[in-house]
Amino acid sequence: MKRLLYSHGEPAGIGIDLILYLSKSKFWWQMQSPLICIVDKALLESRSKILNLNINFIEIQNLNEAKKNKLATVQFIQIAKCKDLSPGTLNPKNAKYVLDNLNFGIAESLKSKKVGLVTGPIQKSNIINGGFKTFQGHTEWIKKKTKSKNVVMLLSSKKIKVALATTHIPLIEVAKNIHKLKLVKIIQILHASLKTNFKIKHPSITVLGLNPHAGENGKIGEEEIKKINPAVQICRDMGINASYAISADTAFNGAEFKQTDAYLGMYHDQVLPVLKVLSFGEAVNITLGTPIVRTSVDHGTALDIAGKTKPNLGSIKEAITAAKIQLK
Repeated sequence: MKRLLYSHGEPAGIGIDLILYLSKSKFWWQMQSPLICIVDKALLESRSKILNLNINFIEIQNLNEAKKNKLATVQFIQIAKCKDLSPGTLNPKNAKYVLDNLNFGIAESLKSKKVGLVTGPIQKSNIINGGFKTFQGHTEWIKKKTKSKNVVMLLSSKKIKVALATTHIPLIEVAKNIHKLKLVKIIQILHASLKTNFKIKHPSITVLGLNPHAGENGKIGEEEIKKINPAVQICRDMGINASYAISADTAFNGAEFKQTDAYLGMYHDQVLPVLKVLSFGEAVNITLGTPIVRTSVDHGTALDIAGKTKPNLGSIKEAITAAKIQLK
């Protein structure tokens, strides 16, 4: 039986609220695959009390004990103790708890192709402040833990799909991290995912330039000439329908948008603002290029509403649905 694990992320945020509210919905009991939350029982009980939600909690010791979801019932595995249960206020002492939960989810997903991992939002700064100075984000952490060579961050919604050549690094470091052969592999992974995960027979990928106006033939930068377009040419020779570098300021307009199945941006904020304008709260973050299935929500921790009001459940539903589809 397929099973989904949920690593809820930052305890002070809405990651745990999402599951508590979702467990009261029709979506929850109609799921064919059970979802098991990796969480401290004390956090479940504390947050449900704060939110005034009457929910049953069933602790299991291993995934084989998991049963189909029942309305207002959350199955969970406790791996670590949460130091601070308070909503809305960050505490660096919770950093290890967050990563212990995540590591368990990764390890269990590596053990079985029938287990997928869904992750809630994390607060990167809080994990760094908690002593994990090199932490960059979910994608980079999963790459390291799964010993994957090339990992691609893809965000997908019904309106648009965007992938990244680089992820959570300073803007000043982006150009140095654009390499021809790495881009070739990223385009190959993206192309394969569009065919396999999204059933697109002949995917069309629009590749964005790094520089304004895609470098204007080397007048505003040479990355397009020396790295990006040569990588695209190799992929086109393989039969992949990828464009040569296009200026980002026109790539999302009119005909270009309609004929594109996925955009490949060179850095995080080149494509994420467009996706979030079109689909915020309705998109899913999918990690490609690893041996595990991992999806996530498209939003942050929302500390201002954690433990106070019902969050938008659109993205967590999309993340769960995408994970179920990808499981073998």
